[in-house]
Amino acid sequence: MWMQGLGRVFNVIPIAAGRGINLTDAPAITFVTTGNDTFTLTCSDTFGGTYNNTGITTLVGLINVYKSSATNGTAAWVKDNSLISTNTIVSGGAIATCFTIGDTVIPDNKSYIKLSVGGAGLVTAILHDLSVQRDPANLAILSA
Repeated sequence: MWMQGLGRVFNVIPIAAGRGINLTDAPAITFVTTGNDTFTLTCSDTFGGTYNNTGITTLVGLINVYKSSATNGTAAWVKDNSLISTNTIVSGGAIATCFTIGDTVIPDNKSYIKLSVGGAGLVTAILHDLSVQRDPANLAILSA
């Protein structure tokens, strides 16, 4: 018997580019991006606060980035950490990228994270390893 994942192991924001996302109930967030673009990670202590990279001086050596030349599942994911530059991921012509930001990358006093897009790229955010399991209707609203 299978169990649904939404609310048990993950929560998702389908269109998350430029949105402040509350990480209080999840120790990790995975971003899936599409488009040849630059994606910049910032954080804040409040949803409406000032987002900057203070405390996230660099992602180099802290995360792994995977890229794929297809968005429909017809190409493999390939690790390519050369796409990381300080607090940005530059897709470098990849059609899709995927990377996970753990709570150890974000400064202790910051609860909100934002992945901004330099152009028209798309971002999906998947919060996983939820601290508390809830019915999907009772999940916290993440970007408010």
